[in-house]
Order: sequence, then C-alpha cells, then structure tokens
Amino acid sequence: MPGSSIGTKFRVTTWGESHGPAIGAVIQGCPPNLKLTEKDIQREINRRKPAKSSKISTTRREEDKVKILSGVFENRTTGTPISLIIENKDVRSKDYAKIKNVYRPGHADYTYDLKYGIRDYRGGGRASGRETLSRVMAGAIAKKILKEKAKTEIFGHTIQVGNIKADKFNKSYIEKNELRCADKEKTKKMLNLIEKIRKEGDSIGAIIEIIVKRPPKGLGDPVFNKLDAQLAASMMSIGAVKGVEIGTGFKSAEMKGSENNDQITIKKGKITPLSNNCGGILGGISTGQDIVIRLAIKPVPSISKKLQTVTNKGKNTTVQTIGRHDTCLAPRIIPVAESMAAIVLADKLL
Repeated sequence: MPGSSIGTKFRVTTWGESHGPAIGAVIQGCPPNLKLTEKDIQREINRRKPAKSSKISTTRREEDKVKILSGVFENRTTGTPISLIIENKDVRSKDYAKIKNVYRPGHADYTYDLKYGIRDYRGGGRASGRETLSRVMAGAIAKKILKEKAKTEIFGHTIQVGNIKADKFNKSYIEKNELRCADKEKTKKMLNLIEKIRKEGDSIGAIIEIIVKRPPKGLGDPVFNKLDAQLAASMMSIGAVKGVEIGTGFKSAEMKGSENNDQITIKKGKITPLSNNCGGILGGISTGQDIVIRLAIKPVPSISKKLQTVTNKGKNTTVQTIGRHDTCLAPRIIPVAESMAAIVLADKLL
C-alpha cells in the first residue's frame, strides 16, 4: 500500500492500525541538534485526546504515551531517522465482530475491499481516525522546527457546528473549552446542539479554521508544487475533511476583483498588503501574511441509527455501528490539521 508518506526534505511515514498492537511514525530529514524530548511530543498528543465529556467524544480512553525509539540522543536530534511509537491498549475489537462482513455507509469498508480484496474491519484499520495520531507525533517536531527557525505559530479553532456559526474571536478561550471555539456564547449553543444530536444516535459536521502566524516568506514552488496546492492536499488526506478553502475561498465567487484583490502600499519602508483575501499565498508562494485555511468536517459516519447497506456477499441488510465514537470531530481534528500544516511548511522551509 503506497501513500503512507508525505514530504521530500522533511519526510513523514505513518504506520499501524486502530486495533493493532501499536501506531507510529518515522521522520526523516529532521535537522540535527534540535532540542526534543518525549514531553514535547506528548503535549501535542494530549491535545488530540478525546474530550473528558462523552457528549462530544468517544469513550475510548487510550493512554497514548509516546516513546522515541531512535534519532534522539541526550534530548537532541542527531539528524538520523526519528522513530516514534504509541501502543494501543484500550481496544475492544469484539465490538466490530458483528459487522466484519458488512459495509458501513460513509466508511472505507467497501473501497478497501474493492481495491485490496482484504480489510481490517476492527475500527477501520488504516482508514480509522486513530491513524491521525501518527501525524500529530510528526507535527510536534515540525512545529518545533518552524518555531525555532521562523518563530511561526500554528493554531486552530472551531467556527461552525451544524448551522451555528461563531461570530466573535477570543483566542485565549480556544483551549479553555472542549470544542476549541473562540466564541464563548456560541460554544454553549454548539454544545447543546451536539448533545441533542448525540441523544438521537446521530452525528454532526463542522467547519474549523487553521491560522499560521508569521509563516516564512517565499515558500512554495510553481507550478505543481504550489504551497496552497500542497497544503490543500495534506488537509484532504485527513479522512473526515471534505472541503478546503484558503483565504476568502468560496466567498471570492461573490466578490468583484476590486474587492478581492489585496491592494498594496509602502508602510514604514516596507511593502504591505492592505488586506489578506489571498490567505497568505499568491501564485503558490507565501507572502509572509497569516496563512488562513478553513476545513469542512463531515459528520462521523459511525452512528447508532439503522442504515441500509449490503454485505460483502452482495446481500441487502441494515447496520448499526455500536461502539465508542465521537459525535462531532471538530475539536480533535484541529491538532491534526495544525500538524499537517506544520509538516508541509517545515518540508518547504528545509
């Protein structure tokens, strides 16, 4: 199975399955002498863990303790491949035994069988959201590279759940609530909606926004290696992401050129754009302005409502996905999306 690696100079390969013994990542191209400890990586991993409230997140409670196997000596990178591992401990594969011959709607069950003729039905195997844990491990290292070399900061927040949209922005509130929303008033309404959906045995979609502050200028290469193209590809590689926009995105279809163009002036002797509709990228090359990316997150396909489907023998049936699943993925996707942005930017920077 190709397709488990991303990057050229900073190359990340992920491995492992949701219900296998462990999951991990191998990072090649990390510069030597970067200060790195397991605590640095664990900090990001903890952000991806399920919320304490089962109203939003899965009740699967993994320790998710990372271990560095290679590439680090005396808390500094050596320039050799870094191998990271996390053991899977809180697995309940028996939850999936009843559906091993059934294709779950919204999942990759059918397409994996179609392509490979075999699939790991325990939690989805490589198609499980748990695979993204490996991305967060690698993203923690990429974030450190960007911070040390360019003082770059990456953060995300939830801007919409269902039809409820945030309209205020308080950055300090993002990590103080389980939805990672910057609007305190709308957070309460979003949580109420999620609880209502959960009681119905259903799930709900969302939109999140990723912001890169102080990105290095001049990253990206025409024509097929444009920075925005590679960022979009990296975001679409996250299983739950069904749409990506950068800057004004789809709203630009409603705008005139005079409105959408970022006009430019000289301010304190420097070339300064007067707006950032381009989302920090022009011609596939970073301008140095904030890079702004928004992602449409689909509803979790694992729901307890009965759905029509077929078996792998071609018989009609119905399925209920009984197990431990999220109701809304937005807050847990945010550290994953931050990591993907960091991996692409670190690769371009190096």
